[in-house]
Amino acid sequence: MAGGLLVAGLAELSAVSLARNGRNAASLPQRAFTIGLHTFGWGVLLFLVLPLLVVVPLSFNAGSFLTYPLSGISGRWYADLAASPSWSKAFRNSFFVGIITTVLATGLGTAAALGIKRLGAGRAKWISLVILSPIIVPVVITAVGVYFLYAPFGLVSSFTGLILAHTVLAAPFVVITVAATLDGFDPNLLRAAASCGASPFVAFRRVMLPLIMPGVVSGAIFAFAISFDDIVMALFLAGPEQRTLPVQMFNGVREEISPTITAAATLLVVLAVILLGIVEYLRKRSRRLGIAAADAGQH
Repeated sequence: MAGGLLVAGLAELSAVSLARNGRNAASLPQRAFTIGLHTFGWGVLLFLVLPLLVVVPLSFNAGSFLTYPLSGISGRWYADLAASPSWSKAFRNSFFVGIITTVLATGLGTAAALGIKRLGAGRAKWISLVILSPIIVPVVITAVGVYFLYAPFGLVSSFTGLILAHTVLAAPFVVITVAATLDGFDPNLLRAAASCGASPFVAFRRVMLPLIMPGVVSGAIFAFAISFDDIVMALFLAGPEQRTLPVQMFNGVREEISPTITAAATLLVVLAVILLGIVEYLRKRSRRLGIAAADAGQH
């Protein structure tokens, strides 16, 4: 993901540079710098993607060992993944925790972003720092603190405690994406709706929410991904009944290395690709809406 964003950024930077100077008029140092940026970006991308190219074929290996060359092509490990009660339960737990975390984090993060935008620059800066602190502080430190906080209340080894902890981790990502979308929102639209007799809630639901929806949905996707992929917080707070997919994979690697793990990893890769595709579609849609709104404002 990071490599793809880096390559996209480098490509956009190169395009801007060429647009300013002209492709034919660009000097030799500029061309060398552009080529260097592209080379470095693609190198980082390959470094991140190559492990996936190793894991995915192994999930279709007919043999019982994680070795190359493959013994044959088979879907036996996917069948074993579907038939295993422990793996199936881990998938259900991850989706259950992830969905509820997404709902809570999206609601709280959207409300926080709206509130921050209404504050002055000074107060907004400090409140944003507090809200975004789970991103800054290492997860293991947060997990230890949450463990000792939850233990007296009996929230350790419970779905409630795990969902609340994941909400704390995921909400800042919703705040970031929604706040970025709000930067392009024209507050005069709310004033126009109020002048037409709309209540604040109706104006938010009918005017603001449709325009910031791409940011809200993108934040929800990130919140789900953070919850679904978390292992550190789950190791501290989840009991045997709350074991999620990352914890199941960690235990599988520690206790016995089975190709079933590669099947689960491949499914996670597919899920990540789907989520990134949705985010990219929403990003382009948000850009189109922003251009359309800007054109409407000029007319």
